[in-house]
Order: sequence, then structure tokens, then C-alpha cells
Amino acid sequence: MPRVNFRSRSPFSLHSRFHFRLLPGLLLGFISLNVNAQTLLVVNQGDANLSLVDPVSAKQVAIVEEKMVGIHGHEIAASADGRTAFMPIYGSSGVGKPGIDGHEMLIIDLPSRQIVGDVDFGHGVRPHLPVLDPASGLLYVTTELDKTVTVIDPKTRKILGTVPTGQAESHMLVLSHDGHRGYTANVGPGTVSVLDLVGRKTVAVIAVSGQVQRISISADDKLVFTADQTKPQLAVIDTASNRVKSWVALPAFGYGTAVTPDGRWLLAAIPSTNQVAVVDLEKLTVVRRIDVANLPQEILIRPDGKVAYVSCSASGKVAAIDLAEWKVQSLIDAGKFADGLGWAK
Repeated sequence: MPRVNFRSRSPFSLHSRFHFRLLPGLLLGFISLNVNAQTLLVVNQGDANLSLVDPVSAKQVAIVEEKMVGIHGHEIAASADGRTAFMPIYGSSGVGKPGIDGHEMLIIDLPSRQIVGDVDFGHGVRPHLPVLDPASGLLYVTTELDKTVTVIDPKTRKILGTVPTGQAESHMLVLSHDGHRGYTANVGPGTVSVLDLVGRKTVAVIAVSGQVQRISISADDKLVFTADQTKPQLAVIDTASNRVKSWVALPAFGYGTAVTPDGRWLLAAIPSTNQVAVVDLEKLTVVRRIDVANLPQEILIRPDGKVAYVSCSASGKVAAIDLAEWKVQSLIDAGKFADGLGWAK
């Protein structure tokens, strides 16, 4: 049976597996974040920890250590009030590769920078991406080995149920803005599953290619995008018909994507060229490329639409792109194999 464990909040507990540390130069007595401040969250796979970044100064302000043995998290999400973060512990390897299977999700109190509990899925499921639905307030987590998305109440931290994807390796998830539909990128099968989140059932499985990675949705919910891993192109899925509508040619194989809040642009990470490609969504063509740091992975666009953050795993940095100037305004130091990004407001 799944369980929820609430650990001691004391930072001095001798039995806690977790701890945080302040970076050099910060006052040791300062152990809480300004709850009104915005924070960029960066999951560092290689260090098995979480960086907390002040987006104003573009500096790390603290690191929360996972302290798990042989396994680590990949992705992160924050609660609506910005006080809590959720980090599934995926396991010891990558999607489709052999290794230890993770079975829990850590719960992090951001003001105190402490691990305060976990949600245990009951068995190894390789939980990967957490997505908070602003419409319903529910938290959805991809649980790959069960071929499901698990539904969690983030307030009570209880598992409410699951939504079947009907496919293996449902690695990433995106939601429609009304919270009614979910779309998973199923890596190895090369498909996208369309989910009825209210009825908790699979609506359709869309064949895309031999392999896909990552997924995003347009601002009007009419289009879903996933990166083909057999050709340098981006699949454009029409959500009305649940079919691949067209393709966007990319300069090289794409990876993580994100759409600007105004619906005008899509940004796509191009790992092999250390660039981000900018797609004009009216023309469905790449109109510019932006040089970033080594091996860009994931893209998070700030809610105000002014800055895009790109985790660059091989460099251990996050590139902050000014979306008015289309230029990198800073390279933020993170950790080894910086990957998943989250925004706490």
C-alpha cells in the first residue's frame, strides 16, 4: 500500500537522511527563505541535490541534499503557494535503461530548506515528472513502470488514484490549461498518450516516430509538441483530432521544449549544437538560434514571459535567456548534470 511519511522538521535530527547547506558567504543564522520571493529550482542529477536560485541575483542561495543511496531525482515541481517542492526519486539510471527503480517522492519545505516527508508509491515505479494542475489543485506524477500517471492531493499528500497511459516509458507529461486533458511522451514506443484526467482513462495513443522525447502544449491548448529522436524534427499534434498535423524541421535533434505565455514562440533545446532554437508558431519554422552552455536539456519559461531558463547538464549551468532581446543574460552556476527545473513563487 502507498504510504505518506512525515519526517521531523528539526534540522538537527540525528536520524534524518537529509540536510541542507548554505553556500559560502551566506549568514549561517539565516535558515529560511523570504516566502514572498521567487525561486528557481534546479535538480542536479550528478550531485543528487537541489539548487535554490535567486533569479534576481542569478545566484544559488542554498542546496538541499537528497542523501539517497544509489538513486536520485530528475524533476521538480512547487506548490501553488511556493512553499513546498515535490521531487520524485526516479532511480539509478535513465529511461529504458537497467538500474534501481525508485518508489518515492520527496517533499521539501522551501522556507526551511528541509525534507519534511515523502510519498511512497509502494513499489518501484520510476516516478519521474511531477506536474501541478492549477485548475484542480491536484499533483500528477508520471509513474513509468506502472504505465500510469499517479494522482496526488498535494495538501494531504495522499495518492488518490491513477490514470493509465497504455504505454511504456511515459516519461514526461503536459496538461491542458483547464486540467481536463493530459498528454504523455512515451519515449521508447515513440507515442503520445492522450488522457482524460477527470475520467482517469486513456482517450487515444498517437503514433509519432520510433522514439520521442519531452512534450509541451500551446497556450490555446490546440497543439502539442514532442521531439522526434529518429529525425531532427518536432511533431505538431492537433489536439482536436489527436493526430500529427505537421512537422517542424530542426537544425539537429531536439529535446526539451516550452511555449511562451503569449503563444507566439516555442523554444527547443538542441543538445548537440549547444543551442536553443526559436520556433515561430504562426509559421511553424525555426527563426533564430541562441547559443547556450553545453548540452541543453530542459526549458522553463518564467510566468511573466520575460525570461527562459535552460538547464545545460554538461556544464552544470542554467542559461537565462532574455526573451525581449533573444540573448543569454546570465549563466547560473548549478550542479553536476543540472536537469529538471521548477519555479516557486
